[in-house]
Amino acid sequence: MNQHASNPLPAPRSPVLAYPIGDRLYLNITDRCTLRCRFCPKHQAGPRVHGYDLGLRERPSVERLIAAMGDPSRYSEVVFCGFGEPTLRLKRLIEIADHIQAHGGRVRLNTDGLANRVFRRNVLPDLAGRIDALSVSMNAQCEDVYVRHCRPALSGSFAAMLDFLREAPLYVDEVTATAIDGLAGVDIGACERLARDCGVAFRRRTLDVVG
Repeated sequence: MNQHASNPLPAPRSPVLAYPIGDRLYLNITDRCTLRCRFCPKHQAGPRVHGYDLGLRERPSVERLIAAMGDPSRYSEVVFCGFGEPTLRLKRLIEIADHIQAHGGRVRLNTDGLANRVFRRNVLPDLAGRIDALSVSMNAQCEDVYVRHCRPALSGSFAAMLDFLREAPLYVDEVTATAIDGLAGVDIGACERLARDCGVAFRRRTLDVVG
């Protein structure tokens, strides 16, 4: 008799679709991305943040994401931020943002700012009234440094991101550009000046600190 025959196989791991950090809830809606950032944990130690395994086997449905989220008003804000670019699922993002707004929640979108480049149109009007705050990963003060660290799939990504930043305040009240202190060649002071020139706020992030 096979002594292992009666041992059940482990149940498939349930994907982490919503994960709290502090008083915020983060939504993991896709693992696809327009960048392959060298500093992203996904390309280093694996798809884990604060102990949460954010690896996805499939694109979760809106219904599953809403169920995983629960009552959005329990949190200071609900943030679209996983190991992919949320705007690549723009239609689903909009549906979920509408649900959050309708149930008393505040919405922040963490993005690489390349949605207009991907969809070849201005998607910012789609975000108006749905997204309360935008956090855009500027990541560098010039194209050469940006390409070195972010490895974009699409040509002209740095310029497209800056155009997105300049246009965003017309549609979203709070817009912030971010860059990570500690990356070789990244001049945080120059990044902040560039953000101000684009008419948006700036936030310095720390390498390997998420949340």
